[in-house]
Amino acid sequence: MAGFRSLARQVRDPGCDTALRRYSLRKCLERFAPYGHRATWDHLCRRHRFGPEDRELDPGRLVAALDELEEARAVWLAYEEEFAARRRREKHEGLRRLGAVDDWHRRVWGGNGVVRCGDPETHPSDPLPEVLRRLITALERGPGEACPVCAGPRIEWAGPGDRYEPWHGPVCADCGVGVPRAVLTSTALARARSDRGHHRLASAA
Repeated sequence: MAGFRSLARQVRDPGCDTALRRYSLRKCLERFAPYGHRATWDHLCRRHRFGPEDRELDPGRLVAALDELEEARAVWLAYEEEFAARRRREKHEGLRRLGAVDDWHRRVWGGNGVVRCGDPETHPSDPLPEVLRRLITALERGPGEACPVCAGPRIEWAGPGDRYEPWHGPVCADCGVGVPRAVLTSTALARARSDRGHHRLASAA
């Protein structure tokens, strides 16, 4: 199975036909897709102006999309390296109990679904590297009241039957990302759960 770097070389290879280069870019998302596979592909298509099913298109747009994806991957891998180094230091010092941020990070190791968007057509429009830098800043700063990506205050609670499936938990109603619980205060989490309860009662009335 080809790795991310091997697939990236195919995307950049002018000797490959455009359809293969597009396919290789799509396969890169099996290795790294911050919003999830479908939402990340939709994001790249919109930002770099090519259709999801285009077979013949300007190769320069594919390369530009790859550049954005590679930069975002580099941002996340650098954070993972810092995370791993910190955990080694803490274990050496006898601190072995994982906190909420560490527990979340373990589930998204490698970068897939770091800021998962359950609705593949609803996601931030900002460049992926910037989105990940904002998330990392929030992880390092500690819990807050708003979305770490867009600073939107409207946090909803997604559950079965919602358009955000399969995501379960807090979701930003402004940019569509699934918000890690570790970056929200207990007050923000309780408010999101309460608002969902009120919505379900109203729907049943």
